[in-house]
Amino acid sequence: MTRENPSPSNRLLRVDEALARVLERAQPRKPCRLEFTEALQHVLAESVRADIDSPPFDKSLVDGYAVSISDVRTLPATLTVAAEVTAGNLPMVGAGEGRTIRVMTGAPIPAGTDAVVMIEETELLPGPTPMVRIGSRQVVAGQNIMRRAFSYVKDQELLRAGKLLQPADIGLLAETGHAEPLVQPRVRVAILSTGDELVPASARIAAGQIRNSNGPMLQAQVTAAGGVAVPLGIARDEAAALEQAILQGLQSDMLLISGGVSAGVLDLVPQTLQRLGVQQVFHKVNLKPGKPLWFGLLLGTDANKLVFGLPGNPVSSLVCFELFVVPAMMAMMQRAWKRPCLQAELIDPFQQRGDRPTFFPGRVEPNGTRWQVKLLDWRGSADLRTLTEANCLVHFPAGEQKYAGGSPVEVYLLGPLPGDCSLSVAGDELTLA
Repeated sequence: MTRENPSPSNRLLRVDEALARVLERAQPRKPCRLEFTEALQHVLAESVRADIDSPPFDKSLVDGYAVSISDVRTLPATLTVAAEVTAGNLPMVGAGEGRTIRVMTGAPIPAGTDAVVMIEETELLPGPTPMVRIGSRQVVAGQNIMRRAFSYVKDQELLRAGKLLQPADIGLLAETGHAEPLVQPRVRVAILSTGDELVPASARIAAGQIRNSNGPMLQAQVTAAGGVAVPLGIARDEAAALEQAILQGLQSDMLLISGGVSAGVLDLVPQTLQRLGVQQVFHKVNLKPGKPLWFGLLLGTDANKLVFGLPGNPVSSLVCFELFVVPAMMAMMQRAWKRPCLQAELIDPFQQRGDRPTFFPGRVEPNGTRWQVKLLDWRGSADLRTLTEANCLVHFPAGEQKYAGGSPVEVYLLGPLPGDCSLSVAGDELTLA
């Protein structure tokens, strides 16, 4: 077993390089069996096959009368009602030769019959012997009958391994008796906020304090990405307290630590992780916001634990989560996924400065058959309020460059499309449909 080597300190990793190193270490979790009622939004780890034909017998699609075609060639026809069959019961007598059997929706088709006439097209006649008159509409063989195995046959593959289970799939699992399907478990993600200045959201603010916004925001991001958030609260900038909290977080599949990864005196996270056996893969990425990102690995006998040291500034934290944590979670849960990106036109000009690529909060909207994006009045990586107005991040590559209004830019979506818009997919590109 080899130790991970940290990235060279003289060069910041590009975003794509850092993401590749994350994904190389994002191992799928061991599949497990879940009650089918708990399996929604989990990925199937094995195919599901039918254990019986469906339906298992010829059944009626309507409430009506099962008849033999030979009895209704001439209409109207009057037939004797020999019996009644409801769903869940078997017909005890057959029909034909002037007899019919009343059937309910879902009931088995009696022997000797090959069509069902809707009750609305019949008239029940008075008298001591139940009789029914079949109307003048032509009756054809197979009418209102679902034949055995019409939906699927025994041993047919119904759901493939790798499918993300939706509500209809849960119904099919129940229908086919798969009460405990084998699925990829959701990733359990522990979330730890660090800093002496932090207090819970419910606390009154004293001088020098701020409320912990990153923790709840990361919990929401984990849940939105399909994981199970495990909040650990706030750890003080003190080695023993930090170590105890990190040890607890390493019980989960992944640990997110917010703050304490820069170069300050109290940025104790990297050294504490090293002391606990977490191997650094890289520290710092050529990215704005989010440069201080730390990523490491705790090797395990069953599965490795991923650890992300996210920057303390909320926008930096959110950007790093979207760019690195979400892809890692999807890989660990075996979900087919690709970041939703599109091409849009800038509404206003923009001046890109510096040697780091920038992900700038914006709002993308449709403009005819094209997309246009407005950059928001973002005040930097601590400006969480402006981010609440954003539905995308606009990517500006590194380097000094002026972008005129109307310039094409790459846009990373942060949520659903605005209004009633939808996307069509052609290759790797998403376009307005």
